[in-house]
Amino acid sequence: MSRIHLSIAALALAVAVAAAGCGSSSSSGEGGAYGGAESTATSKPANSASSEPAASISVSNLGGDVGKALVDSEGFTLYYFEKDRGGKSACYGACAQAWPPLNTDGAPQATNGAIASKLGTSKRSDGTVQVTYAGWPLYTYAVDAKPGEANGTDVKSFGATWYPLHPNGEKAGE
Repeated sequence: MSRIHLSIAALALAVAVAAAGCGSSSSSGEGGAYGGAESTATSKPANSASSEPAASISVSNLGGDVGKALVDSEGFTLYYFEKDRGGKSACYGACAQAWPPLNTDGAPQATNGAIASKLGTSKRSDGTVQVTYAGWPLYTYAVDAKPGEANGTDVKSFGATWYPLHPNGEKAGE
């Protein structure tokens, strides 16, 4: 599937999720698609590791242009968002529905090739704690249906481009 089609699919998913949430409560209704208030939705995509007691980050060979990149404990590709700055997320609301943040309730763990010294955390505006790697907040991608997929590579959505990360903290898959 081409990247344009993936971007359209991601946008359609985000619109559908946002429309489905119109009847639910939110913390303030501010912030739009990214930045500002965070959605209070409690469900997460089945492939998201967005609330683990202690997130585990490892490395997997995703093949193609991506090669070795970071994955969560279920083997789903982890991405960074070029719009994020200073270790803080710029992805909220519909953005966070399409790109669920990797949150943790404990200290994140590096396994299988991930570098422990590059792991960190950042507090989100809703009080959850998001895992960072080399200073970048980490996300999964709702379009990735199974472990090992990297459909979000080089996708432009919500104001910037998304990439997986190599274990050294550099972007993968250009």
